Amino acid sequence: MDWKQAWSTTTTTTNTALDALAPMCAPFAARWDREAERRTLLRTPEHLKALMAAQREHNAARSTAAMARNQRSAARKTSTNPLSANRRAARTADKAARQHHSQAKAVLKAARKNYPATLRALAVQTHAAHAVPAGLASWLMTEATHALTLWPASASAAVMGLNAAVLWLGRRQPAVQFEDGMTAEERRLASRLDPSFWVTNGDARGLSGTVPTPAKLTPAGLVSHVRLDGRWTPKTFRAKADEIRALLGARTDLRMEITSGSHGDRATITLRTRSAADGIDLTGWTPGAPWGVDTVTGEPVQVPLGRRMLIAGTSGSGKSWSTRALLAEASEYTDHRLVVIDPKRVEAVNWQHRARTAITIEEVMAVTDELVAEMHERLELIPRGQDVIQISPERPRITVFVDEGAEVITMARRKRARGTAEEQGDPDWSQIMENLGTLARMARAAEIILIWATQKPTMDAKGGIDPQISAQITYRAALALSTSGESRVVFGEDATEKGWHAHELPMPGVAMLRSGPKAKPHPINTRAFSPADVIALPDRPIWHRDTAGPSETTLRLVKDQDATTAAPEPPAVETNRDRVLKAVHDGARTLRDITDRTDINKGTVSREIKALTATGYLSKSDDGMLLPGREAA
Repeated sequence: MDWKQAWSTTTTTTNTALDALAPMCAPFAARWDREAERRTLLRTPEHLKALMAAQREHNAARSTAAMARNQRSAARKTSTNPLSANRRAARTADKAARQHHSQAKAVLKAARKNYPATLRALAVQTHAAHAVPAGLASWLMTEATHALTLWPASASAAVMGLNAAVLWLGRRQPAVQFEDGMTAEERRLASRLDPSFWVTNGDARGLSGTVPTPAKLTPAGLVSHVRLDGRWTPKTFRAKADEIRALLGARTDLRMEITSGSHGDRATITLRTRSAADGIDLTGWTPGAPWGVDTVTGEPVQVPLGRRMLIAGTSGSGKSWSTRALLAEASEYTDHRLVVIDPKRVEAVNWQHRARTAITIEEVMAVTDELVAEMHERLELIPRGQDVIQISPERPRITVFVDEGAEVITMARRKRARGTAEEQGDPDWSQIMENLGTLARMARAAEIILIWATQKPTMDAKGGIDPQISAQITYRAALALSTSGESRVVFGEDATEKGWHAHELPMPGVAMLRSGPKAKPHPINTRAFSPADVIALPDRPIWHRDTAGPSETTLRLVKDQDATTAAPEPPAVETNRDRVLKAVHDGARTLRDITDRTDINKGTVSREIKALTATGYLSKSDDGMLLPGREAA
């Protein structure tokens, strides 16, 4: 029994060693077989006839050339005069015979190329030509007092044996070892990633010179490292993605990643046949819950509050469902407030119970004016030696979410209606983008954080990202995009090279997040958050510039007090409209006068004047001066 076990162990060890050596010898065997097949296909009856005719012609030309050479030698002997008729005729005949022989030799060479010897015969001839001189050298080097010196002949025999062994190993089909737990699809892909299959069939796909390692099963799918010869680089290998997919017979919707390997002559193929996030529940939301789960490592992905962020994703990619968890987190705590700017209205209406929403152009202008004013006020409050304001319920962090950047950009380009003597004109709507650009550049220290979302992440005339805003954003997320150009706009010019291929992501709910130079381009399964889940969230205080934080808290606490205990009435707060009206009563007659007295943004003053005029609280004289209206009187 012991000897059987020892024999089994030895056999297993030998087979394992041979399996490991076979891929190294496979390229040599593949080249041998290709050359043998090429020679066999050329050995046709037509080429054989052409070779035999060329040999006859060459023999005849060689004989004629030899005869002409002899005749020329004889003519030289019979006459010492080089210009004699016999010598000239012999010289001409010799030249013509040599030219004919040269032409026949070229034809014979071409015929032999068209009808080559078999590769086996060529190998035998080559080794024989090596062995005979080696044996002769062994005999000549032998001395009478010593045994026969055999090392030249032994070397020749060793070379022949080595060639035969390499050829045998290269043709050997090692048994493909499949890891436990592989699906049927993974087993099929792993068998095609095996070096023996790849080398045998890769040449037909233009992949000769590349040899993969056996595929390894990871929580994110199959991974194989590919060795590249001198004709290849990881970049040129990546360009053969279609040929590689065809060789593997992989599904067209199966995500395949080809990246640089550990060395310059290595590449890595990853087939995403599974996800490390499988089985993890990402529905619903609780405070502090991760934004998603890394499908490669299985680790939770957190997006910390207070980061300026870009979120892009084509229609149907799940952008709204994926961002709601971020908005819920940004509006949950007492020192956080949320502002939602949504010209399309669909998302904003879900957040009206816990966020300041702006839908119309007038509302967007108003909220951005207030945010800029709040920013300047907060910047003046930052103590010396600090670079950011301390957030509190009185000065909460304000997260400004722009749901569709392209619509806001279009809104800001709207032509303004010029005013007349009877009617106030529109404010300068371009102030909207100026305000948002100011917030992106300067508001981080004031804890006013901009999150910009768009379906069309381009920076052309019709794009959804303003260049000034894009330059200030540090966190960049993308769900499925339409083109590689959009991926470069979101993730940077090195997106394609570094593997940030958001245009290849499946839909919906799969994203990539680039949060710094060390971030990996791993797909992330994001948390799903439905509109019904948003509406079911509890109410939270709504931020307004003309509403103090403590007053909001007082209003919330009133609900919890005993009904018999009367809460003190909160002090009245002066609004922008009140300040504009008061300035007119105090003698201000023009837009500029009111702006100087109230220190309110010009666009806000213009809007308030228009509203007060429409309601009768202000009127205009014939020369355009502002006066208190009938209602004010």
